Amino acid sequence: MFFFTVRRLLSSIVVLFASSLAVFALCVASFDPLAPYRTRQPAPPPEFFANLREQLNLNEPFISRYFSWLGGVLTLDFGESNGGTAVGPQLLGRLGVTARMVIAAMVLAVILAIIVGVLTAVRQYKPEDYFFTFLTYVLIALPTFWFAALLKEFVAIQFNDLVGQQVFYTIGEQSPAIELIGTRSEIFWDRLGHLILPTISLAMLSFAAWSRFQRAAMLDVLNSDYIRLARAKGLQRRRVLVRHGLRNALIPLTTVVALNVGLIMGGAVVTETVFVWHGMGEYLIVSIGRSDLFPVLGWLLVAAFFVILFNLIADLLYAVLDPRIRLN
Repeated sequence: MFFFTVRRLLSSIVVLFASSLAVFALCVASFDPLAPYRTRQPAPPPEFFANLREQLNLNEPFISRYFSWLGGVLTLDFGESNGGTAVGPQLLGRLGVTARMVIAAMVLAVILAIIVGVLTAVRQYKPEDYFFTFLTYVLIALPTFWFAALLKEFVAIQFNDLVGQQVFYTIGEQSPAIELIGTRSEIFWDRLGHLILPTISLAMLSFAAWSRFQRAAMLDVLNSDYIRLARAKGLQRRRVLVRHGLRNALIPLTTVVALNVGLIMGGAVVTETVFVWHGMGEYLIVSIGRSDLFPVLGWLLVAAFFVILFNLIADLLYAVLDPRIRLN
């Protein structure tokens, strides 16, 4: 297991390095750091642009610029935005906001996918199977922004009006000034209240697709010879399902979850926009609108890091779920 982990870790580092190079190349080709200054009136003199190009190392070769940026990233220096603000602290602060939503949504989606996937496989062609099949197809067809808007208008607002108090929050990741006037307990419950709807919005669409994979994997396992043999030996049905069936059926779901981390982060951008969260999604959209190179670079690199990290975790989980994989 140790050598398997080391091999996967080294390969992940190589992939991350290649991803950083690809991200840098795409962003440099797409963004012009001088663009905000070209539209100023009166137009700056040519000497201004020459000094700015020198200051931003735009006259350097591509490889030199890349390694200069990468060296800063290794020390958590992601450069500066067009406004002169350091990108690193902004990214790290907003990452904590977005991580609350993404992690909660992934945990909720995985739990629901396993429960519904196993239930619909065991109860194949029964009313429960038809109901959840219809529900998941509806959720898969819904656009993220529209589903989030539905939750705001027809769940949160209507329910709050019905009970006569604020139960579901629809704007922001926390109440204004709560960190200044609230205790730790009050801050926790306030953030939890703001987290409910965005988490449901982001989790339900992922759960819908994941549960179908889990159902298919569970059906394949239930129809395998070793499950029939275990049942023939007189083992309890629950033990066969959990210990022998579910463990092997989790491998495809693990793959799907790891591969969909990037999609979830993309969905978080939309969800943050609908619920007015000041996280990484808002930071990306604002930076793109300003043609701000280094914030976009930092966002994409952080996203690539987490995609690779979750794929590494998935590789390690494969070895836990099926020890034969460690030999590969």
